[in-house]
Amino acid sequence: MLVPNVITLLAICAGLTAIRLSIEGRNELALAAIVFAAILDGIDGRVARMIKGQSRFGAELDSLADFVNFGVAPALMLYFWQLHDLKNVGWIAAMIFAISGGLRLARFNATMDDPNKPAFAANYFTGVPAPLGALCVLLPMYLVLIDAPQLPAPVTAAFTLVIAFLMVSRLPVFSGKMIGGRVAPDMVLPVVVLVVLFIAVLISYPWHLLAGGTLLYLFSLPIGWASYRGHERRARVAAAAAASTAPVTDYTGETPDFRAVGGTEDDARPTRLN
Repeated sequence: MLVPNVITLLAICAGLTAIRLSIEGRNELALAAIVFAAILDGIDGRVARMIKGQSRFGAELDSLADFVNFGVAPALMLYFWQLHDLKNVGWIAAMIFAISGGLRLARFNATMDDPNKPAFAANYFTGVPAPLGALCVLLPMYLVLIDAPQLPAPVTAAFTLVIAFLMVSRLPVFSGKMIGGRVAPDMVLPVVVLVVLFIAVLISYPWHLLAGGTLLYLFSLPIGWASYRGHERRARVAAAAAASTAPVTDYTGETPDFRAVGGTEDDARPTRLN
């Protein structure tokens, strides 16, 4: 249990360091610290499952770390970077984002073991996850670092509020769990090459990659919503078909004998409602 918790604590250190670097005006290093925290957040749970080190304490610590790293830290970074130009309005936008991150995490913990969720819902998050929300809300900073025109402060504040809304919304979002954990033997080398290529691009062009990845992720949100609705429709059709083929029963709960009242066997067969 110690190993995954140490990884989570390292992620908290990265998030707090990002706040300090942002106060000092070292925005590139602050962004790198947030990305590092997101990477650690992505591996601590997997490491815990691999070494069978899951614990209730670790789950609670991970939620607190996510609130600091992906709620408080990005909000303060944006405020120190540009939102302070709007004075109280900018501070309100930053607070709303941080609070939305906390609400998103609380809802996730409360509904994680919901027995009423359909099976296909395991492949979707409800709302944008906090780590991805943090990486998305920092898009205005990525754009400046790739020499794109800086967005006006009101636009940055509005974008911050939009991402906050997406985090607390009921929007179904792909969780990535549909991607298999095993790699076919004949795909091992191509996967290794792709991973090396991704790391090389991340090191050489980090802000271009993060900006492009953020835009692609935001454009994929309607696809996730449409996919979820498709699963819902198929589930309703399957449930209706199962109900229409169920045997007809009388008020006593028993299948009535239509032949006893002058009917035929055809009368006992259920009919489908079009």
